[in-house]
Amino acid sequence: MVGPQYDFLANPLGAVRSTFDSAIASGSDPSSFNGRDWGALDLFRHFLFDQSQLSQVPVLTPTTIRYVKPNTLVRFRGMIQDMLGNEFYVGAYKDGSVWRTNKFMDVSQYPIVSSADMRIWERRLLYCVPVPGLNPWAEISSEAFGNQSMDWTSEQREKRRRADDEPSDMPREGEDPSAASQSRGVVAEIASCSTSSVAGLDGNSPRCLVKIYDSPESELKLNDIFEFVGIVTSDPELQEDNEDSDLSNGFCEDPLHHFPPNKVPRFHCFIHRKLAVQDFLQNNPIVEPKPDLVKGIREALLRHLSAVLGNDDVAAHFMLLHLLSKVHARVDALAVGKLSVNFTSFSKETVSIFGNQLNLAVKNLVPFTHCIPLTVEYLNTASLAPKKNYDTNRLETGILQLAEGSHLIVDETKLEAGTLNSVGVENARLLKNLMELQKVEYDFKYYKMEMTTDVQLLVLSEGKSNILPADVIVPFRPSATNCSEAVAAETLEAWRWYLATVRQLPHCIESDMQKVVENDLVAARQADRSLKPEDLSRWLTMGRLMSLSFGETSLSLEHWQMVKELERLRRERLK
Repeated sequence: MVGPQYDFLANPLGAVRSTFDSAIASGSDPSSFNGRDWGALDLFRHFLFDQSQLSQVPVLTPTTIRYVKPNTLVRFRGMIQDMLGNEFYVGAYKDGSVWRTNKFMDVSQYPIVSSADMRIWERRLLYCVPVPGLNPWAEISSEAFGNQSMDWTSEQREKRRRADDEPSDMPREGEDPSAASQSRGVVAEIASCSTSSVAGLDGNSPRCLVKIYDSPESELKLNDIFEFVGIVTSDPELQEDNEDSDLSNGFCEDPLHHFPPNKVPRFHCFIHRKLAVQDFLQNNPIVEPKPDLVKGIREALLRHLSAVLGNDDVAAHFMLLHLLSKVHARVDALAVGKLSVNFTSFSKETVSIFGNQLNLAVKNLVPFTHCIPLTVEYLNTASLAPKKNYDTNRLETGILQLAEGSHLIVDETKLEAGTLNSVGVENARLLKNLMELQKVEYDFKYYKMEMTTDVQLLVLSEGKSNILPADVIVPFRPSATNCSEAVAAETLEAWRWYLATVRQLPHCIESDMQKVVENDLVAARQADRSLKPEDLSRWLTMGRLMSLSFGETSLSLEHWQMVKELERLRRERLK
């Protein structure tokens, strides 16, 4: 017997209601579905993943949101900027003698009469924003939406031509009453505000209030990046419902009061998946990073970095290791695996050439990038740490609320003598903690909470930075200018794939190499008593990154010798 066919793209709520009706008909108790799926989401997973239809789902962007047909299936990518707790809603209710569900909706399909048959359920509320610092090449393409948006626009024109014959406030025949109101609201109201700016955001994508169903709290964490699949709503009736609802007023103060639906669309999530850096590659090949393939890509990228840095091969090698670094473990307060770099010998003149070239190169290689022009005025006025506003019950974002895998360049060449106020002193401490511990303090007014992060930090300065103690100091020695050349799109894609892929490889040091490394570290300490434990730990990190840069998962003698030679050349420059 062939099962029912659903139009998952055009009418996803139809599949939700139909499977709910089937579950009730089979004798299930509606109360048992609080926090549990009744089979609808399995159908969506089969459609999206088993049948590989995810690419057919339109992507929500400032452009496409103007054409989104209400209650159709869409995708939204964003970072969890704030977690607003849970919301009570009427999950199931009786319409006469028939059970109905209000799941994945803000406004019910049928009138709800308060009775003992109402089932009150909960859903989580997440405020999600565009990924901070997302570069244009990493934005998901919205071309797939083109034909559908044209069809939707044509449909809207046809409806306007019929507007004189039908009352504008009545639903069309066969149209869901809630969809009728949403079709008026979602296009006009969200489109008018989808480009509205929010402090610290670049506006490349709309902000959404994402409503999560049936998922453990541990699955979604602050600052994680997710792709959500579901439906978007911005119903004008919703504001009135929020004001008049006995339910919201009876249980608690409405947490959504400061998120008006005509400015922050509601996104009801069916399915979500956490995204990593690899998911932002436009053409992500499923290729194993074998050493012979990786070696050629590595050499080409190293030549490019060297050209960007004025043919400074030593700086280029450290830059490559820096771009491959990540926090892969935490031991007590130590973030193991990070490799922050301080390029010194920069001036205002050289930073305008090589600093700009380096900043552009990083933007073309890493999906999330930021640049801070550090001055006394900046330190005294910038909002670096996220702060809790108890008047609005909002976590107000700060510059350092970044997604995992972000890259941050701090330009100290503009820093001149001056006096730091209390804000400046606090901001300097926040930057220092970020570099040393890979942690950011969130200000909750009555207390502060440290949140772990993983941000690659690069400092450009004239002398050694006194504010940001980097893991490694590299004096910059360019020998030429204007050496960098245009890079083909295919080459850039290969480099992005390389950086995103090899940094995720596992790594170990075999027992025979462990003995060699131990002997070398002991000999180095005996030869130079100024070496600290942090220096020796950094050498091990560099050994790991050097191996990974070749696509190798264990440290070889050759790569360890390369690390020692690179360190020798660096220390010569410091003399």
